[in-house]
Amino acid sequence: MQRGRHFLKTFRRASLSLSTTHQMEQEARYSFNPSLRWNPEVEDYFTKAYGAEHFARISTALTRPSCYSCIRVNTLKSTSDNVIQKLLKILRERRQENGSVEKRLELSGSTECTWPIESISKCPFPGLDYVVFIKGSGPHDIDYGCKEGKPPKEVIVSRKCAEAVLRGAQVFVPGVLACSAHVEKGDVVAVSVAVEQPGPEGGWGIGMTRGTVLQGSPTDPLYFERNGLYIGQGTTMLSRAGIFRVPQGVAVDMHNRVFELPSFNELLEGEIFLQNLPSIIAAHALDPQPGERILDMCAAPGGKTTAIAILMKDKGEIVAADRSHNKVLDIKKLAAEMDLNCITTYKLDALKACRRTCEDSDLPILDVSDEVQSTPSDPLGSGMDKTQDTSTNGLDAELISQTKSENVQTRSSGYTSKAELRKSIRKMRNGPGRNHCSGGRVEKSKGFAPNSFDRVLLDAPCSALGLRPRLFAGEETVESLRNHGKYQRRMFDQAVQLVRPGGVLVYSTCTINPGENEALVRYALDTYKFLSLAEQHPRVGGPGLTGCCQFPDGYTEEWLKPGEEDFVQRFDPSSPLDTIGFFIAKFNVGSESDSG
Repeated sequence: MQRGRHFLKTFRRASLSLSTTHQMEQEARYSFNPSLRWNPEVEDYFTKAYGAEHFARISTALTRPSCYSCIRVNTLKSTSDNVIQKLLKILRERRQENGSVEKRLELSGSTECTWPIESISKCPFPGLDYVVFIKGSGPHDIDYGCKEGKPPKEVIVSRKCAEAVLRGAQVFVPGVLACSAHVEKGDVVAVSVAVEQPGPEGGWGIGMTRGTVLQGSPTDPLYFERNGLYIGQGTTMLSRAGIFRVPQGVAVDMHNRVFELPSFNELLEGEIFLQNLPSIIAAHALDPQPGERILDMCAAPGGKTTAIAILMKDKGEIVAADRSHNKVLDIKKLAAEMDLNCITTYKLDALKACRRTCEDSDLPILDVSDEVQSTPSDPLGSGMDKTQDTSTNGLDAELISQTKSENVQTRSSGYTSKAELRKSIRKMRNGPGRNHCSGGRVEKSKGFAPNSFDRVLLDAPCSALGLRPRLFAGEETVESLRNHGKYQRRMFDQAVQLVRPGGVLVYSTCTINPGENEALVRYALDTYKFLSLAEQHPRVGGPGLTGCCQFPDGYTEEWLKPGEEDFVQRFDPSSPLDTIGFFIAKFNVGSESDSG
């Protein structure tokens, strides 16, 4: 009898232990606890730069979004107080629509993730009271309804889709990679993310065919790799068949998120602009004055350009340049939306920003070759009416005749090479192409005269290793990071020639890589003796890195010298400020004759 009782007690303990273990395994799996994977050499480099503990904190912070959204108010059209009142009214209306009580906004049926009305506030830093903060919440523990032997229905999304969802977006059709069987419209599903893994022959990939059926078992693709990579719960807007059949639309309406951030899509357009705090401070560091001529060298999508225009009270001239046709159109659209008239946009490669030959003029040329106007009968802008015969018989002759006629009108010379003719024919046959599909007029510039701007902002293209949330960083190598730095030095060489003596040059990036930040400043000061670091206002970020880094291949990367670190602003994503990783350096430009 006693042996029987002892056996039952032991059995109950074992059963309880197994149940507890299973519950713990389920909680660990259906959670959000990502670990950012780096190239080993890059990880070693950043560890040397920051220290192991600090870099570990940075890596963790990068996998999560900031805990608040930052809104810049267009002070030419409104005030921060008015915007706050309008946002409060919108929140109250949404609260009433959702049947919420107390002073909370219930979003999308979620009872766990709500915003207090009091979470809206002005930025506390001096001179930035036109910036509004709206706090989010998270991370939240989500009950995915897991039952032993019956996993929840699930949707796997791409890494880029997941990063957007963590910032507040919905799950759109193109981002869905796999889905459980028998998922119908209206089903509640868990949403997980497929992060790139090392490939068998090198490189990175997910090793999954889009449309894969999930069984909820270890045989599923990336089953174990998805442990701790669940970003929320939502309701399907389409059946499984529909998700993989239609080209666009919302696939999953996220109603229960790990991180809840308010959405500002199409909200108070022209009055507010969603922008990271360091980007706003970069415009302030430039200290633009009304009536000045200013160049934003890599201006897309136009956030800093419009911030500068507002600080100038829309008085003066801002030249906003970008090498992408469609991005230039985006800048024009944003400027029009915000009723800003001092912004002139050009298509221009930053590496060719300074005009080299004296015979070139400052006047832009119309980018006719990049513009193909669409018509009601030809919505693709292909140059052919849909009623035309699509066979090649007789088409080439007609296209050649039409192309020659256009070239005569747009070129001073009547001669058209065969290569140009073939290119024009292909464009008329196939349409404007991906980069020019928006239509619209864009002006090209051949560059600008030296010393022709009072101030220049070079917000350089970079490795973007400060943007968050980020769930993967393995593609960057030490070599690729060095290449970013070389590219930025070439752009800086152009920028420094365009600022008049006595002017200002501001350089910024959204990366944590010292090779693109402090090393660029070291290059600038050592190469151009007429440059000097200038104080920045407001000062919100931390100091820069001093010293140098020795690489295994013998290369030494020089950073700031002692005493220079407090002139730059470095924004650390792991700091209490909770921003993206960002860097700002401001230079006063002297006369070259004084540098000797």
